[in-house]
Amino acid sequence: MRRLLKIYMEKPELAGIVFLLLLAAVFQFQTDGAFLNAYNMQGILGILPEMALVAIGVTLLMICGEFDLSVGSVFALTPMVMAVLIQDGWPFLPAIMAGMATALLIGFVNGFLTIRFQIPSFITTLGMLFVARSITVVISGGFPPVLPRDALPRGMFTSFVGPNDLFRMSFVWFVLVAVVVSLLLSRTNFGNWVRATGGFLPAAQAMGIPTARVKTACFMLCSLLAGFAGTIQVMRLGAPLPSIGEGLELQAVAAAVIGGTALTGGIGTILGGIIGATLIRVIDNGLVLSQVDANWFKLAIGSLTIFAVILNSWLRKKAKAMKVET
Repeated sequence: MRRLLKIYMEKPELAGIVFLLLLAAVFQFQTDGAFLNAYNMQGILGILPEMALVAIGVTLLMICGEFDLSVGSVFALTPMVMAVLIQDGWPFLPAIMAGMATALLIGFVNGFLTIRFQIPSFITTLGMLFVARSITVVISGGFPPVLPRDALPRGMFTSFVGPNDLFRMSFVWFVLVAVVVSLLLSRTNFGNWVRATGGFLPAAQAMGIPTARVKTACFMLCSLLAGFAGTIQVMRLGAPLPSIGEGLELQAVAAAVIGGTALTGGIGTILGGIIGATLIRVIDNGLVLSQVDANWFKLAIGSLTIFAVILNSWLRKKAKAMKVET
């Protein structure tokens, strides 16, 4: 029993699951059973992938020891590039590939500038946040282009599937991405390099790990997932608004932290980031259903983030101090 308790305390994402279940119970009671009904679950799961995909990328990058505050702007820029090209007559596939290439380019620039000039990634990506958002507004011409319904395979991203149409196809994409990135982090040399690079950079360099390439790859993957998430949202909405994704970067960081990712790097799991993103969506939805003023949402997320950092730190210290017989 003591060994199981120690394992639980060493894995803060498990604490997140318990908190998620408690929140679900509270909102179920507050809403007289409406929170867990099929229609509400369909709504939560329908928009969860759009944030969870961003949280996956941010979590991976934070484990590598870096931050990306530009993901919210990339979330908007990627589908805007796609939509403008489609409006100019490009077929869907080349247009979406061009959008994804834009996201990869931004990730590469973030990584290159951060590593080449030894700038804190907080500063690099803060600047890119404004650059990418400005480009999004400029290429939109002030008016969001309308996506032609007949020219897009929107069903690949927005159609409902599963029992009682509980899930959108976007949820299937999200699960596939989550599994691939989780396996990449936990079962490959690259995943070991990511943790080593974020855990203690000088030691990783001394071991011969190509830390610059590892960090650049994580920056690029983070931007790519943000761009893909934005494309999914635009497929659902039908138009690429230049303002989508504003504030998403901070929610993604909060999701990673709530899920147990260490701000100093080297510690964290993709599952934890997903749990954090789910908690944020549950709080958002639960407050609305409970008819609580929407202005309390940010207070709830901020308080949860601070509480999660304190709790995770306390659990790790207690786990280290706990003696278990072998």
